[in-house]
Amino acid sequence: MGYKTKISEPGPDRGKDVIASPDGLGFVAPRIVVEVKHRKETMGAPEVRAFVGGLRNHDNGLYVSTGGFTREAQYEADRANHPVTLMNAAELGKSIVDHYDKMDLETRTLLPLKRIYWPV
Repeated sequence: MGYKTKISEPGPDRGKDVIASPDGLGFVAPRIVVEVKHRKETMGAPEVRAFVGGLRNHDNGLYVSTGGFTREAQYEADRANHPVTLMNAAELGKSIVDHYDKMDLETRTLLPLKRIYWPV
């Protein structure tokens, strides 16, 4: 999508798994802070509130949870002072498929997909 990313080291990341920006360092706007949770259960309002509280001025937030989000969590994202998008597993999958052809070779090697055509 035209961004370079910096991925946090394993361990405590203080709510920032990925920083995406045009320069890859987070100095050039827009800067997108991404938190990723692989859970079966939905993420609630307290988790989203904590994520939003860690965003800096002019940050955009993307919170990805494979378990989805509660209605209250969506409310917290909607009322945040920063632009925040909540993405569930289905939305993540669609985004990957939609942008796969534009991904770099390293990413496509990590996540190999094959296009299949189905007659309708």
